[in-house]
Amino acid sequence: MKNRKIALKNRPVGMPLLSDFSNEEELMPVNREGEILLKSVYVSVDPYLRGKMNGTHPPIFELNEPVASKIIAEVIESNNENFKKGDYVSGYLNWVAYQVSDGNELQKIDSTTASLSAYLGVLGITGLSAYIALMDIGKPKKGETMVVSGAAGAVGTIVGQIGKIMGCKVVGIVSTDEKIVLLKTKFGYDEAINYKTTPDMKAAIAQLCPEGVDIYFDNVGGTISDGVIANMNNYGRIPVCGTISNYNDIEEQTGPSLLPIVVYKFLTIQGFLIGDHAARFPEVIAQLVAWLKDGKITYSETIIEGFDKLPEAFIGLFAGRNEGKMIVKIN
Repeated sequence: MKNRKIALKNRPVGMPLLSDFSNEEELMPVNREGEILLKSVYVSVDPYLRGKMNGTHPPIFELNEPVASKIIAEVIESNNENFKKGDYVSGYLNWVAYQVSDGNELQKIDSTTASLSAYLGVLGITGLSAYIALMDIGKPKKGETMVVSGAAGAVGTIVGQIGKIMGCKVVGIVSTDEKIVLLKTKFGYDEAINYKTTPDMKAAIAQLCPEGVDIYFDNVGGTISDGVIANMNNYGRIPVCGTISNYNDIEEQTGPSLLPIVVYKFLTIQGFLIGDHAARFPEVIAQLVAWLKDGKITYSETIIEGFDKLPEAFIGLFAGRNEGKMIVKIN
């Protein structure tokens, strides 16, 4: 039996293309003493991978080597006393159907607590990012107003619900009218805006947030963020969890034009990367599990089936083709 891998063939210029990836066959790996053989089951595709492809987000992906991301895998064979056949694990692994690991930095997951795929989303880096960035940087208080860009995406759907739990009014920014309905009916958002049909974001935010914006949870960046930041209240907080609107830019963007607002409104803007907070993962996951069990949060997934669909699913992120977390199921 042959193994399969998805490798980075070219460094994308602008929007990634299917031709930037290669789908190859290789020999099946063999697990030696102390190692386990893993079969990929669910693969997370995420916008931040784009930076790794062109060298702006270390560690970078090397050409002709497999892409890597968070993966749920099944232990098929084990020569490691810490794992047994049939265990499910989560970790940063290569985009290959089968691979060998020494088990270091892999976490066993409990499929009885939630679905396996949930450990890539609400109980994975998605939920962790939403919780830690909002609570540590956003510091939500009851009665405040929070705006979320990329609100129908993986992090956005979770962070909006946490904002509601904290007692905030929550307004989302999305790309379609259908996603507006989704936010308000499934995820508890108070209001939402379709940025593609909104010519003046600054005015639209002012209309929906007449008392101003206290927290802006930014997943997008660009001109959308300009419109929100213009409506920030004094001492507003802005967790920057992503800037997907700029990931495929060919030309370097000029500096921010809103620094006077940052100064005169005493704003806090802080970037966020989940890898800086690993020590807190167990406590945060426990809180997210409790909220799931109590029905206080829910989640949405877009699951595409087929190993060869990995590049297509990744590219689809930049066209907004996902509702909630984008995941590829390996047949």
